Amino acid sequence: MSTTSSRDRLFTRDYIAMCLAGFMISFSFFLLVPTLPLYLKSTFDIGQTMVGVVLSCYVVAVLSIRPLAGFVADTLPRKRVYMVAYTLFVAAFIAYFFVTKSLSMFILLRILHGFAFGMLTTAANTLVIDIMPSSRRGEGLGYYGVTNNLAMAFGPMVGLFIVGAGDFEALFATSLTMGAVGLCLAASVRVARKSVAEPRKMPLSTDRFFLKEGIHACISFFLIAIPYGMTTSYMALYAAESGITVASGLFFTVMAAGLITSRLSSGMRVDRGYITQTIRTGILIALLGAIGEASLSHVATWGHIAGDTLYFATAFLFGYGFGTIFPAYNTLFINLAPASRRATANATYLTGWDVGIGSGMLLGGWISEYGYAYCYTVGAVLILLSLLYFVGKVTPHFNRHRLR
Repeated sequence: MSTTSSRDRLFTRDYIAMCLAGFMISFSFFLLVPTLPLYLKSTFDIGQTMVGVVLSCYVVAVLSIRPLAGFVADTLPRKRVYMVAYTLFVAAFIAYFFVTKSLSMFILLRILHGFAFGMLTTAANTLVIDIMPSSRRGEGLGYYGVTNNLAMAFGPMVGLFIVGAGDFEALFATSLTMGAVGLCLAASVRVARKSVAEPRKMPLSTDRFFLKEGIHACISFFLIAIPYGMTTSYMALYAAESGITVASGLFFTVMAAGLITSRLSSGMRVDRGYITQTIRTGILIALLGAIGEASLSHVATWGHIAGDTLYFATAFLFGYGFGTIFPAYNTLFINLAPASRRATANATYLTGWDVGIGSGMLLGGWISEYGYAYCYTVGAVLILLSLLYFVGKVTPHFNRHRLR
């Protein structure tokens, strides 16, 4: 006889629909990540600096909307916020077919698309928590995160394959189709009335847009996000400079494998109560990966076998560490907030990550002028500082202020 009651069932129809809808969001997004620079150069004939400016508009828009998204999703029915944001996110793909003549209109579109994406991901992260049993929240967040990792692994590959045929319209059509399928799946999700935030009058204050109890955790999360941003932005260039002979894309495939592998187990540890212990373990593993990154250029001088071996070991350790961290950190933020402020907690969690990623891109570009090895050495130091801050400040604060 099963020891799991119906109330503790995780893989319900609604949870599976949310996971598939989440995959469609991420896949549509990652299709464009490596291909938009090619599109911008081909369509508008602009330089690399201007390409960076255009792409950064999306990131700035996502960051700008996060605090408001959390407030709105805590104030209005979350399913309604989720569906409106999803509809706007999908509709934006239609506009890509009509902004081929004006760069300013394309920038405006990217800003609006960023607003929709920021609102959508905040609402989605909160709604999926609403529909899963609290006893399996860590495990549920882990599996939900796997959908994003799978999209991260396959989205860029499919996007580059489509663009390789020189067909940008097919690229946007694919994103639109995947998004539309996800929207249909999202519409099928049923949300219990008790799980929906009821509209209510609340005084406006900074604390309504940012979880004050999560500030210390946000600082620690921000510090480890910086090296992640450096890795995703500059590892391919660093590998080429170090003489690594294997395809640079394989680094991210192996990294995605590490992310997926760890997510499948770390969530279960979180559900058994080992939240801070799991985060510490994940940070330590990520630190080993960061040390491997910093050492790559030196080890590569020993020969191709040594360099390639460290290259892949680093990718897996880095992915495994961060895959361990994600569901545990997300649960930590949720446990610091009452149910009525889950979306604000999620917005705070995602803001720390987004700001860290953006800072990693900027800081990595500046430090890499002196050498990529210095860039990743700084990344390793930041992860170590995050670990020390987490042990010394975040863990005691969490134990004092946790609500569950």
